Amino acid sequence: MFSGIVEEYATLVALVKDRENIHFTFTCSFVNELKIDQSISHNGVCLTVVELTEETYTVTAMKETLECSNLGLLAVGDKVNVERSMMMNGRLDGHIVQGHVDQTATCIDIKDAQGSWYFTFRYAFDKEMARRGYITVDKGSVTVNGVSLTVCNPTEDTFQVAIIPYTYEHTNFHTFKIGSVINLEFDIIGKYVSRMIQYQ
Repeated sequence: MFSGIVEEYATLVALVKDRENIHFTFTCSFVNELKIDQSISHNGVCLTVVELTEETYTVTAMKETLECSNLGLLAVGDKVNVERSMMMNGRLDGHIVQGHVDQTATCIDIKDAQGSWYFTFRYAFDKEMARRGYITVDKGSVTVNGVSLTVCNPTEDTFQVAIIPYTYEHTNFHTFKIGSVINLEFDIIGKYVSRMIQYQ
């Protein structure tokens, strides 16, 4: 489980395709603190460390993960937001993030708010999935590329988030352009509430 408070971004230094899987090798500042079998969120996707060197670590993404996330679009040199799993004795500064990406969304607008930024994203709307809680609500929580954010101005298939300078600089938000594909995880609490309502 994660909090959506990104620690930093890691740089992809190698990728190897292995049938339907891709092995991604990254470098970041906390490599020497990692261990095999540890869970790390990459752009919001929970992946397991399978190999370590002094300067890099490797994780593997399977076909299903590649199909529902933006990891399959990565190229060597790209930066991904990373967060190690939450310690149970720590503060939950973001919201409950599982690292189970629901789908991707596309950046359709970026507005400069005189020091901060408003990003607008569009995702594929599905009425049945919406009934099960796969939606955004005003002032609710959403995870974009692993970053815990507050929703504003949601519509049926779009939502905005406001990004402060610190988040812009310390995550890969500063690389986003119109058309950028991001990973989206809807709020797990909303999913549970929607599911329970169906059985009442």
